[in-house]
Amino acid sequence: MDILETDAYDRRQRRNMSCSLFFSLLPFFLSSAVYFYLWAPDAPSSVMSAGVKSAPALLLAAVVLSWNGGQSVLGVAGGLIFSAVGDWCLVWPELFLHGMGAFAVAHLLYSLSFLSSRYATYSSSAAWTRFLYLILLLVGGGFYIYLYPFLRQAPNSDLLTPGVGVYVALITLMSGLAIRTRRAATLFGSLIFMVSDLSLALQVFKVVEPIQHGHIIVMVTYYLAQLLIAVGDVKAVENKDDFSKWKRS
Repeated sequence: MDILETDAYDRRQRRNMSCSLFFSLLPFFLSSAVYFYLWAPDAPSSVMSAGVKSAPALLLAAVVLSWNGGQSVLGVAGGLIFSAVGDWCLVWPELFLHGMGAFAVAHLLYSLSFLSSRYATYSSSAAWTRFLYLILLLVGGGFYIYLYPFLRQAPNSDLLTPGVGVYVALITLMSGLAIRTRRAATLFGSLIFMVSDLSLALQVFKVVEPIQHGHIIVMVTYYLAQLLIAVGDVKAVENKDDFSKWKRS
């Protein structure tokens, strides 16, 4: 009877946590909706547009900080803050390298978080993870090789070419470490982040002709990726506690 009562209590706790987390995410959903409502393809770059664009990432950082505390500044919350800096910079094309640098730091912080003990690791077959690692390496390396001729044609190619190479390596590393966490939200968030950045790169470096609603595709996948990474980080503590209970039983 005690075991059944404990299990029912745990289920209620998880349900209450999910409801609380959903309500804490409402400002993020609202700010994302405001961004898409106000965005216009021909709108000039401005401080207001930069603020609206970076607000969702900052609000996600606030959610992670409220759930996980100040230690998350050197993890996912810090990554979200640097992502907001990157969002701000990318509003102005001349600050593209600065924005890419901010996102590179974000991926480093995400990677540090995924390596931490907060993400409990479950034993499972390593075959599928090795396959995913191989796929990630092939996608990341292959995309950079494909992009290389277009980078060399860019006006600031001396900085851009190695910079993009480092960035591709960092986001590939981050996604590989997300696989290690065995968390669905974290894994899908990192992979969708790669999709968003690859889509952006194809358009920014003029690899493809302008895509109708291309910007919308980039931003929808970007916000979704950040949401999943943030939720995965909040859930990591709960799942780690559950795993510790299972090991002690």
